Amino acid sequence: MKKFLSILIILLIAAGTAFANEIKFIQVTDAHYSSPNAHSKEVLERTVQDINKQSGIAFVIFTGDNIDSANPEYLKEFVHIVNKLKYPYYTVIGNHDVFKNGGLSKERYIEIIRKNHLFYTPRKPNYVFEKDGFVFIVADGAKEVIPGPGGYFKEDTLKWLVEQLKKYDDRPVGIFQHFPLIEPRVVKSHRTYEAEKYLDLLKQHNNVIAVVSGHYHTNGETTQDGIYHISSPSLLSDPNYYKIITIVTTKGFSPMIYTELKEATGVGK
Repeated sequence: MKKFLSILIILLIAAGTAFANEIKFIQVTDAHYSSPNAHSKEVLERTVQDINKQSGIAFVIFTGDNIDSANPEYLKEFVHIVNKLKYPYYTVIGNHDVFKNGGLSKERYIEIIRKNHLFYTPRKPNYVFEKDGFVFIVADGAKEVIPGPGGYFKEDTLKWLVEQLKKYDDRPVGIFQHFPLIEPRVVKSHRTYEAEKYLDLLKQHNNVIAVVSGHYHTNGETTQDGIYHISSPSLLSDPNYYKIITIVTTKGFSPMIYTELKEATGVGK
């Protein structure tokens, strides 16, 4: 009888494992790279070196304010540095990244990345990519005509987002954006316009696991309506942190999310 129970337990564990999906990726946010700031270059280079030491990483996501101001040369240099990552990477546009009247529109921003990185596939600010059974949606809330610190997700962006959530309704979904929906600290000027409307939209779709953002230069994590909201500190702040995020889903159970802040070793030393 004991032998039978042992075999049964092993089979149950194996069955649970068969329905489990796991992914580990890295978030880097608010690098604020600029050519005149030698420290920003050192931090970014050391971070790339540090990330390359990590194992089992599926991809790296840069969640906006990748450059300090909308300067095409800053972006080219940023891409040149992060191209040294041994893992694939994706980008989100932040409020510091674009200014259409200043010569760096969203279209031009993406064009520069694609031109300087042959394997970069996104063609628009809003896009979807899939990794290891998970679906990840990049949602754009930046303003390019009159830039400002507040996030603004246009109606057509939210409509597009709903279409993607319906399309992948049987898959676990993570959303990457620069602007958080839940503030990690109160800064009225940085708030996302009509964030409650966006949050109500997400309530209607039970496949969303997490919303991952930056912008506030602050670490903050909370759960609301079954969705894990993750905000992360600026890479350029001291200490120079990036975040390792692991998501585990098992059929019949709530998703588990683990996060770890990692300091880019050697920076400023």
